[in-house]
Amino acid sequence: MAAAQGRLSDGAGGMDDEKDTGEADRNDGNAAPPAFRAAVEALRAARLRPQVEVDPAPAPQRLAPFAYALEAAVVDGGQDLADGRLVLLHDPAGHDAWRGTFRLVTLVRAELEPEMAADPLLPEVCWSWLTGALQARGLGYGDPSGTVTRASSHYFGGLSERPAASQIEIRASWTPREGMGGVPDTAAHLASWCDLLAQVAGLPPAAPGDASVVSLPQRRGPQSR
Repeated sequence: MAAAQGRLSDGAGGMDDEKDTGEADRNDGNAAPPAFRAAVEALRAARLRPQVEVDPAPAPQRLAPFAYALEAAVVDGGQDLADGRLVLLHDPAGHDAWRGTFRLVTLVRAELEPEMAADPLLPEVCWSWLTGALQARGLGYGDPSGTVTRASSHYFGGLSERPAASQIEIRASWTPREGMGGVPDTAAHLASWCDLLAQVAGLPPAAPGDASVVSLPQRRGPQSR
């Protein structure tokens, strides 16, 4: 799997430079609060569209007292089209910046055609994919924040035969609405995040006729695994 790299937002839109632990899930054992254990179990049990491959990943070490992380790649026809990372944070005492006790933090990225990356409206469209994916599943959330970054690579010298490459990267966080027992519907939030990954990858929506989905007009060719 092409695991997403880089630092994650702390829930307030900034980048955090803390290092990850070597464990896939930290503090989600018997010592963790019941609400966090339930939220993690829902993530593990979620059923997702087959093109999205999800695996546990090292969780951030000091962003919150309890954390669980997943990484994912959109794979279609043996090709990686996009990848990302989703982190569930939990602070039983609450967090002023989150306005809640849970926070979801994400990094999503994919390669694009340079012409598409140059579109001045691309950042706004990508952000609307995130909020639209949550709204399409009827999910309540608050205090969203994040960045959309476009980057271009040009090759020279011994690498000059490589074509220029452009990448889009979405870093975001939001506070999921808590339900019964103070537990958010993390399975539904994971499904909406996978919808976002699929959109960034240029795949059609899982539900035919979903008007909330805006397809990419151009895509760079798939990357070999």
